[in-house]
Amino acid sequence: MNSAQLRKIFLEFFEKKGHKIVPSSSLIPSDPSVLFTTAGMQQFKPYFLGEKSPYGNRAVSVQKCLRTSDIDEVGDESHLTFFEMLGNFSFGVSAEALSRNAKDEAGYFKKEAIEMAIEFLTKKCKLSKKKLWFTFFSGQAGLPADADSKNLLLESGIAPERILSFNKETNWWGPTGNEGPCGPTVEIHFDLLGKPCDSGEKCLPNCRCGRFIEIWNLVFNEYYQNQAGELSALEQKGVDTGMGLERLAAACQKKNSVFETDLFAPIMKIVNKGDNPEKQRVIADHIRSAVFLISEDIMPLNVERGYVLRRLLRKIFTNIEILGLEQKKIYELVKAVIENYQDVYPELGRNEEGIITVVQQESEKFERAKEAGRKIYDKIKQSAPEGRITGANAFDLYSTHSIPLEITEEWVRRDNMEIKERDDFFKLQKQHQEISRAGAEKKFGGLGQEAISPEAIKLHTATHLLHASLRKVLGDSVKQMGSDITPQRLRFDFSFDRKLSDEELRKIEETVNEKIRENLFVKKEERPLKEALESGALAFFKEKYPDIVSVYSIGEFSKEICAGPHSESTGALGNFKIIKQESVGSGIRRIKAALH
Repeated sequence: MNSAQLRKIFLEFFEKKGHKIVPSSSLIPSDPSVLFTTAGMQQFKPYFLGEKSPYGNRAVSVQKCLRTSDIDEVGDESHLTFFEMLGNFSFGVSAEALSRNAKDEAGYFKKEAIEMAIEFLTKKCKLSKKKLWFTFFSGQAGLPADADSKNLLLESGIAPERILSFNKETNWWGPTGNEGPCGPTVEIHFDLLGKPCDSGEKCLPNCRCGRFIEIWNLVFNEYYQNQAGELSALEQKGVDTGMGLERLAAACQKKNSVFETDLFAPIMKIVNKGDNPEKQRVIADHIRSAVFLISEDIMPLNVERGYVLRRLLRKIFTNIEILGLEQKKIYELVKAVIENYQDVYPELGRNEEGIITVVQQESEKFERAKEAGRKIYDKIKQSAPEGRITGANAFDLYSTHSIPLEITEEWVRRDNMEIKERDDFFKLQKQHQEISRAGAEKKFGGLGQEAISPEAIKLHTATHLLHASLRKVLGDSVKQMGSDITPQRLRFDFSFDRKLSDEELRKIEETVNEKIRENLFVKKEERPLKEALESGALAFFKEKYPDIVSVYSIGEFSKEICAGPHSESTGALGNFKIIKQESVGSGIRRIKAALH
């Protein structure tokens, strides 16, 4: 069963079970507290918190996701940065309805979630129950074991020896941030290899040998954790599930690795050279992530999302060189990704030329950086005692010229040398990261919208005024490329190909202050996406919004699709002052501003 068939039967299965099919949202979430969409539930978060869902109480989606938490794990058989998450969701069933085993407005909880998961895997995907293993929450720190889930698994015909309990670290989800819904999970693992590793009887789900692969996580949101870490029972119980398409494909296609599935076959064919499968897998994973990010207008930068993209691309360039491939192979890789996915995500095909251009420009920048770094390396080599480069030397090349350690190691290997005190590189890198982290400003909404300060909310509204003013003064070609808000200031990145003149900055600043003095009312509407776009609302993440969006209008001056929150009117904002402008990349300008 190929991946296209798996997507189709998953959506159809749950649609027949009363779920509304919801398209994938953008990789760029409306929640400003996170960089990327990391799970299918993100676009549904308001409905888990009590907001009325326009989809009813059941939804199903195939969501594009990108996670960087496991980026250093990529290269093994299963870890990925970009993946597609198959998810089914129930936004609420009351405790009272559960007690009498009644459905509440089509919501469901553990019983139906477990039954549907087993039915889908065994009936639709034809996976043997003997290959499926299940884990549940064992209980911990005053929380009871999830005996309900264990009993439901037994009632579903799962053999007792294939039902295992684990602690909170493994079988508990949430909350995101300091507070929010959370609860125990049931994880479903598939036995890929069918035989234990050297651990023998201890080779069970969560063993890192590669025998088992977690394919589905069923999250049961039955608690709410406040900022003090205290738990209370939720009146409305929710279900949030996520299953990686790539991992399901490996199980259904009887492959030992996600990289052997049809989702990766065209890519792996291009990089299949030499005896370094880890490097090949890194390239295959990262090129998918890069293509999807660029298709959503993320540009390689040294901050936030742009930094992630730059890091991904440079790891691709590095590993292509280490494998002995020509750098032009990357364009074949881009085209392979687009060809493999454009039937599902047609925006990739439409943006092919632009994606290749961005990759080409970044490749040229990296080559220039390598040339500069190589000159420094050659000077170090000439003075290096006994043919040795130190870890500190390697870190200097990395921090000053962005030369990855792998490139320095390759140069050293070709010169029949070695890196002395290699661990010093990682010690210095850790120190550098700690300094950067300590100096980093807290992102807007870092604790979720409940914890956003009044100052940050005002600056968020001022950001919309700034955006509209930029377009008024500089023209409608100006496009938002990124933003960041703290309680002290706003930062706004936009497309523009030159430095703004003092007169242009003065006009922009005065336009914002004029709209503040007019005390314009800020209006929020919930509208279908198509209707919102037709009304003139600005939207810069293309078509990957949910079906129903929030539109914020500031008088007749500004109208944008946005998750909020905002001030009720502009009169309370204060005086707007542009602090500085700067370049953050080719064709991208940045303005920093504050309210006084």
